[in-house]
Amino acid sequence: MNPILIKDGKLINEGKQYQGSILLKDGKINKIFTGLVPEKILAQVKIINAKQKIVLPGIIDDHVHFREPGFTHKGDIYSESKAAVAGGVTSIMEMPNTVPQTTTQQALNEKFSIASEKSLANYSLYIGAINDNLKELLKTDPGTICGIKVFMGSSTGNMLVDNENTLRNIFSEAPLLVAVHCEDEQSIRDNIRHYKQKYGLNLPFKYHPLIRSEEACYKSSSYAVNLARKYNTRLHVLHLSTARELDLFDNTLPPAEKRITCEVCVHHLWFNEGDYDTSGSLIKWNPAIKKAEDREGLFAGALHNFIDIIATDHAPHTLEEKQKNYFEAPSGGPMIQHSLHAMLEFYHKGKISLEKIVEKMCHTPADIFRIDKRGYIREGYWADLVIVDPDNPWEINKDNILYKCGWSPLEGQTLHAKVSHTIVNGHLVFENGRFDESRKGKRLTFNR
Repeated sequence: MNPILIKDGKLINEGKQYQGSILLKDGKINKIFTGLVPEKILAQVKIINAKQKIVLPGIIDDHVHFREPGFTHKGDIYSESKAAVAGGVTSIMEMPNTVPQTTTQQALNEKFSIASEKSLANYSLYIGAINDNLKELLKTDPGTICGIKVFMGSSTGNMLVDNENTLRNIFSEAPLLVAVHCEDEQSIRDNIRHYKQKYGLNLPFKYHPLIRSEEACYKSSSYAVNLARKYNTRLHVLHLSTARELDLFDNTLPPAEKRITCEVCVHHLWFNEGDYDTSGSLIKWNPAIKKAEDREGLFAGALHNFIDIIATDHAPHTLEEKQKNYFEAPSGGPMIQHSLHAMLEFYHKGKISLEKIVEKMCHTPADIFRIDKRGYIREGYWADLVIVDPDNPWEINKDNILYKCGWSPLEGQTLHAKVSHTIVNGHLVFENGRFDESRKGKRLTFNR
């Protein structure tokens, strides 16, 4: 692998902005220069001119569904990791609701094998909890996977854990981080019954946030947080969707020291319930996109560190599937190619700083999952880096969407910033729309 010099960029790292150059060698960040780069180095490297551009650590997305194995008509590890690196995402953590479900050590190893051959981004996998696989969960080496996923509310894949004894056992015995999808199942079933009686199968999508309601989210999240406090579980609550849930979390400790952390997803920051009239099923997610007040509350929660991570819950489905009626259209949508771009649009509008974007999408995921030597621009760390042109307007359209499903809920949006280069482990995998797929990503390791 030839050395690379990223020259004269604006580096965004650890709460600071500064002009600098970065020497990449043998997959790692070899040297960071804040002044002139010695001529002898310039003569020996491939130079990427980053003048007028910003340089970030690679985005770490702790919440993706790449659909392989079992649902590869929607997406696969190759296609979705390609979209990821085009969007500046260099590391992903993939969820277990595939076919077969990733609920055994054997299934975990088989999926790791697929990822090692196909993923252009670095990767890790969650092992999934079900009502009867505690022994499999306890076999897990905390240094080798990102966490245990528990569906406390049902969603795609039918992996609901609703046995209270099972939940208590998981929370009290789990050897590593427990990531939870929190929605109260009984509340959702009661709401479905009510709205189905009223509207039949042609229920308008605008009622989705009343079915997957604020109360359903809060009831489940508070139950999970109380269990975690009782058993001192390392709990990570996924995709908050209500401002009310922020009351369950605090911002008094650095993220790396918290026992209970949480995440918000880009779609809950971008859309609100007023968008169902125009976007309908395309913005049907679990948990649901809710009120404008929830969106603003979640944004404030991220800015003030009650929320630790901004991620995607990237979950592609085909357009044909999404265009069915309310009860048949699956929840979820693709986002990973556009998550950083969307956050940079918020920066352009003055809603968030570059430093805060990097904190929530790079530093904190590395910190709270204890990922080894990633998430920062530091000498000796893996060279996972993104270069962004901050002033290069472009429109999201079918010609540039890379998801296998071929659509985006952001289609038609014009964004101001654009990823120009993505580097994974010192390898320039993406450059101005072109890919070099000669090297694959690495399996993430964890300091636990």
